This record gives sequence, C-alpha cells and structure tokens, in this order.
Amino acid sequence: MSGKKRASPGTDVEKNPLANVELNNEDAKKLQDIQKDVQRVELVIERLAMDKLTPVYEKRRAVAKSIEKFWPVALMNNSMISFHAQHTIDQLALSYLEDLWIVRDPKEPRCYTIEFFFKANPYFTDSVLKKEYKYVPPPAASDDNPDADGITDSMLEFSWARDVQPSATPIHWKDPENALTKLHPRVAEVDGDDDDMPAEAGSFFNFFEVADDPFEIGAQIANEIFSEATDYFMGNIAGDELDSEEEDSEDDDDDAEEIDLEKPRAKKQKKE
Repeated sequence: MSGKKRASPGTDVEKNPLANVELNNEDAKKLQDIQKDVQRVELVIERLAMDKLTPVYEKRRAVAKSIEKFWPVALMNNSMISFHAQHTIDQLALSYLEDLWIVRDPKEPRCYTIEFFFKANPYFTDSVLKKEYKYVPPPAASDDNPDADGITDSMLEFSWARDVQPSATPIHWKDPENALTKLHPRVAEVDGDDDDMPAEAGSFFNFFEVADDPFEIGAQIANEIFSEATDYFMGNIAGDELDSEEEDSEDDDDDAEEIDLEKPRAKKQKKE
C-alpha cells in the first residue's frame, strides 16, 4: 500500500491575497492628481478658517489683556514651554508678558511671526520680542498661476524645512553681563552634527536670540497654545497641565523671589 507524500511545511497556509497588488502608471497618476485636489481644498478651508477666527482672536485678545498673567499662565501650562522655562529667572521675566499675538503671512499663512508684548521689567528694554518664520518661495513659485481660490502648485509642494527661514531677534538686556541667555546659553552637542539637538536648551529666551528652533517651540506656540489659549490658561488641556508643586527650579540663586503661575481656580457656581 502506497502512502501519501508528506507536504512540505507551510504549504497548507493560505497565501496573502493582498501581497501582489500592482498599480499601473495611469492609476497612479489619477490618484496623485486627486490627492492634489484634496490638498487644494484643505488649504482653502484652512485659509477660510483663519479669516473667520481672526476677529474672534481679537475679541479674546482684549479680554486676555484685562486678566492678570493670562499669557504667562497659559504658556507655563504647556509641558514643552514649562520645560524650556524651568529656570525661575525665566519665569520671573515671563511674568511681565501681557500680550501674545500671531501675525500670519498673507501669501503663505502657514508661515507667521510670533509677537510677545511685555510690560516694563527689570530684565530688558524691549517692549516687544518677535520671532519670524519667513516664507522663502522656491524658484518654481515665480512661474505659478493661482487658481480661482488663490492656490498655486508650489503651495501644494510646501516644505517647512526648505521654504521657511526662522529669524533671530537680539534682546536689549539692561544688564548684559547677567543676560538670561548668557547665564543659561544653549549648548551644542559635543562633536555633533549641525542637525543634532542641543545638549542643553538653556534659557527660554534663546528662542528669540537664536535663529534655529530645533525644539519646534514656535510651532507649539502658533499652532497649539495660541489657538487653545483659554483652555491652557484654565488648565483644561489633558496631559499638559502644570503641576507647580512637583516642579523644582534648577536655579537655586533665584529662590528668594516667588512667582505664582499656577492655573486659576474657577469659582464654584451656586446650584439653583
């Protein structure tokens, strides 16, 4: 009696029916064209939203100015900002911040200038500190023809790394020898490449005085904190609340002065 030949291992396992899907050039081109259409619509929606939101932000701006330390509290309730402003001296300087505003580039709203407005303070003479993320159009942009919505092909190929140039803003320190950025400079990685993250971030104010923004602080401020400023001020952003009791300053020399940048406590509403 002849027996069955034993099957080699794995032959009874079904082949993956999606393993050999092929895409011809014509279909690939169609998908790419449709994806560009999606990007165009998304840009139109983004610009329309910005136009609608600006007057609302103006309203909030007026109210925020009347609230003591609105912007310092909102900023410090963001985990990235609280990390970069962990020195007590940074927090003391930020406590004089009375207004924060984002100016969008009218040609490329994904680029912007961040403006910090300060009251008179003992640290610097500037009333405004700015950080610009300037749009540098690629060569191909000069041949672009905008569509009915003002969208060009180069806008669809926008690259933050290629098309945006951050600026450096010198701060006029009242005591240059004790400038915060001198006391706590940004320290480069030893034997590191230009693309490496700094070994030490130093003072938060390096954000203004150093052009590069390797920690993407600007994007965090412009695209997250500014739009959600009220929730940050109230401490309502999940996972991003500042627990001041657990935050210990690394700057022991500044412990003589205290600063209260905790989230405000909402008054209890009476039940009717």
